[in-house]
Amino acid sequence: MSVPDRLSEIVTGHSRAVIALMLVVTVLAGAGAGMVEQSSSLDQFQSDTEEAEKLTYIEDNFATGSENTSTAQVIVRGENTLSKDSLVETLHLQQSFRENETISQTLSTERPTVGVANLVATSAILGEQRQELQSLATEFEQLNATVQKERAALARRQAALNTTRQALRTALESLQEDQATSPRETFEGVRERTAVELDETQYDTFNRSVQLLRRATDEAEIERAYKQGTQGVLADEYETLEQRSQQLEADGERLRALGSELEQRQSKLENTSPSIGDQIEAIESLNATQYERALMSVLGGDSNGQLSGLGFMPTDYEPGSASANATMLLVTHQTSGEGQAGAASQQLIDAQLTMQSMSTDQIGAGDSEVIVFGTGIMSDEINNSMGDSLAIVGPLALIFVVVALVVAYRDFLDILLGLFGIGAVLIWTFGFMGWAGIDFNQMFIAVPVLLIGLSIDYAIHIFMRHREQRQENGAYSDDDVRGSMRTALAGVGIALVLVTATTAIGFLSNLTSPVPPIQDFGIVSAVGITAALLIFGILIPAVKIEVDSVLENRGISRQKRAFGTGNGRFSSVLSAGATAAKKAPVVILLLALLVSAGGAYGASQVDTSFNQEDFIAEDPPAWTDNLPEPFAPGEYSMKENLEFVNQNFVREDSQAQLLFEGDVTDPETLQRLSDAQRDAAESDVVVTLSGGGADLQGPLQTMQQVAAENETFNATFTAADTDGDMVPDQNVEQVYDALFTVAPQEAGNVIYRSDDGYQAVRMVVSTSGTAAMSDVRSEMAAIADNFDSGGLETTATGQIILFDIVQDQLFDTVVESLLITLVAVFAFLMVTYRITDGSAMLGAVTLLPVLFSVTWILGTMYVLEIPFNVMTGMITSLTVGLGVAYSIHMSERYKLELDRTGSVWEAMSRTVTGTGGALLGSAATTVGGFGVLAFAILPPLQQFGIITGMTIIYAFLASVLVLPSLLVLWTKYFGPAASFELSPEETATPTASDGGRPNEREE
Repeated sequence: MSVPDRLSEIVTGHSRAVIALMLVVTVLAGAGAGMVEQSSSLDQFQSDTEEAEKLTYIEDNFATGSENTSTAQVIVRGENTLSKDSLVETLHLQQSFRENETISQTLSTERPTVGVANLVATSAILGEQRQELQSLATEFEQLNATVQKERAALARRQAALNTTRQALRTALESLQEDQATSPRETFEGVRERTAVELDETQYDTFNRSVQLLRRATDEAEIERAYKQGTQGVLADEYETLEQRSQQLEADGERLRALGSELEQRQSKLENTSPSIGDQIEAIESLNATQYERALMSVLGGDSNGQLSGLGFMPTDYEPGSASANATMLLVTHQTSGEGQAGAASQQLIDAQLTMQSMSTDQIGAGDSEVIVFGTGIMSDEINNSMGDSLAIVGPLALIFVVVALVVAYRDFLDILLGLFGIGAVLIWTFGFMGWAGIDFNQMFIAVPVLLIGLSIDYAIHIFMRHREQRQENGAYSDDDVRGSMRTALAGVGIALVLVTATTAIGFLSNLTSPVPPIQDFGIVSAVGITAALLIFGILIPAVKIEVDSVLENRGISRQKRAFGTGNGRFSSVLSAGATAAKKAPVVILLLALLVSAGGAYGASQVDTSFNQEDFIAEDPPAWTDNLPEPFAPGEYSMKENLEFVNQNFVREDSQAQLLFEGDVTDPETLQRLSDAQRDAAESDVVVTLSGGGADLQGPLQTMQQVAAENETFNATFTAADTDGDMVPDQNVEQVYDALFTVAPQEAGNVIYRSDDGYQAVRMVVSTSGTAAMSDVRSEMAAIADNFDSGGLETTATGQIILFDIVQDQLFDTVVESLLITLVAVFAFLMVTYRITDGSAMLGAVTLLPVLFSVTWILGTMYVLEIPFNVMTGMITSLTVGLGVAYSIHMSERYKLELDRTGSVWEAMSRTVTGTGGALLGSAATTVGGFGVLAFAILPPLQQFGIITGMTIIYAFLASVLVLPSLLVLWTKYFGPAASFELSPEETATPTASDGGRPNEREE
């Protein structure tokens, strides 16, 4: 007894034990289904690449990487969003955000909301303080000038008095030595040589000192005479000098106090953060002239530092204009840093949904419109579209399957058994996901539909073969239910195992993909198809035996005609391939090759796509408005909003980064950074702000901005820039140190400093939302390549670059999975058929129609402009895995009938009407199942449903139209000896198959 016979004997002979065992396994597997978690983050599609590692390095070591913040863009659109009333409305909205508990608990503690309204209000509030500060600065400068001037004058007077005193002493010494010299003449000589004006009173004092000196008899008298003749003569001048010195000291104290007050007020002014209430009051109190002045101070185009508001305006805004049709408010959320990378927490989702609702109520109720664009709302729409898609396509898939089964089975109990089996397969599959820790993402919405279609194929083939076995020569046989099922399982079992193996190979070929979700999809799908084999090959047959036996024991007949037999309309249609094979098999083969050549050309033109937009649903079609709850989908506006943001604003999440590692304190590094900055600014993919400059941030921009606002750092920065090009060319490390001292947050954003010194710097480049990812990647890579020398390692990274890498990997997945699947399936079939039938060539013949269908489906993708994405990127391996099942069933049935009858045409007739009918039923259910994905909300699922449905159609057509001709040619040149003669019996109704088992009645 063969292995298939022994296995079928076990299933049919111990059906109740088999049912009990399989139900226990189902319960155990189902326990894991509740552990399946949902994820919509696109970060899960990223693989381990150098660019991904460098982005992690940035997040770990630069200031922005440890903040765990997320930014939402609130965009107000209206006739004039820069009007006074509009800005006040925006401030009231911000106040509502901060007062709402759901929103406030997520807001960052530092500047949680900022926009043009805040900057204008702050400018107005600081205006008066700046005037007072300017007045104080003017007073300080005047007093400082006076003090410096007086200090210099006193120094000169002190020097003059000291010189005069020395001249008087010298004169006294000469008079002491020469008693005949006239004191008058000597004094006049001193007066002529000194800058101090000496009068007669001073001469009298000098003359008395001369007389005293000439009469002196001891040293004390001499010293007293010298003192009187020098200091005594200049006593009034020294007293005046002392008084002026005391006044200068008082002025100095006042100057120091004034300087301290000026510094305190300056610091207070720089760190002023007025409340939203103060800001509202400030703007409302401005008259038209004051408001325009405050607005222009922010949007005039020459505003610098923190009060520049051009970054909040549309990219086509004209600086200095008092009118604009849109403006932006940035809301910064503080995130926990927990959960999956790139995934928005429920707290963040709730906050941004509340923001959208409040914005619509407060501002959108009038003539303005508000858009809230952030990861929270985007994640919510993606999650909702996943749920809405399942709510729509799940029931539709079951409806299509039920309708197809009604047509194929025409039996209520068999339909229920099929649905029960589908449920068991889904339980096993999702249970495996739970136990294996595989998250449910956008791709896995296709898994239930995929398994529904594939599972019912097994049921149709087994049930149809079972029905055929009970029907012989147009009449019903006396075989009981158990015996017929035993024969059916033995006959179709090998084909089902081969189908499962080849389909699993197709799914598992996705393990070669570097994209983790595609790997998971391949594993889960392979497990699911294996579960389908076990459920429909063991559990369902055993249940059918028990149910049918009970009913027939009570006199209820369970004998049904197999679909496609009986010379009906379907039989005639299915016989077309056999008829063509009789008349012109070579012509059929040539036509197939010709069509495949056209498909191959189209395949070379199919694009590859991996964009955030791919996963964002468009607004559902109008027909969904009539769906009842819970099937009615929600509203989706993110795709339209995203397009508006891309066209008009700088997207906060659309950035590329250049990471520079190595000796970043070398002056040559900063000069080359300046060159890289210039190259980036000139790139077409970089966003140009309304002021005309590129939106990028690096060490040089940061240093220049801080230097414009901080005099202390400006002095250090200027001293290090010897050639005046705003790029330090010496003492770079000291410049970095000073930058971290005065602006640690800004410095840490672009410079990485560890305990071992300065390790890296980075440049953040805002890219256009409309720029192709490949262009961004190539432009940034070119800049990095130009910089990557001289001991520096430069890497272009960022989310947009990682997404482009995934896009390339998707194409690699298409090619690699196709090649692996083809080679593996080809080898498997050839070895299998060589062992079982002694003809490896039959394996090649069986696979050839599948190759045709691969080119047909790729050509169809080109015609329909469907790109390779995370879903359709698996279509080539799926085409082989799914399509080969139809060919295997046909080849297996033909081989068995050929062995039994020895007639090529009789074997072909039985194959295309018997197995062909089962294939038509399974194709109809599978196409219907996959076709309902076209009604999904997510665009990739729509495309996947359409293209997979076409795949099944092509595989079926190739198996019933092309494969018969190939089988005829195989039989003629490589197969066993068989008759090609038409016998009279072939015009009669084809007999039922017995599964390849010898007919005991004929023996």
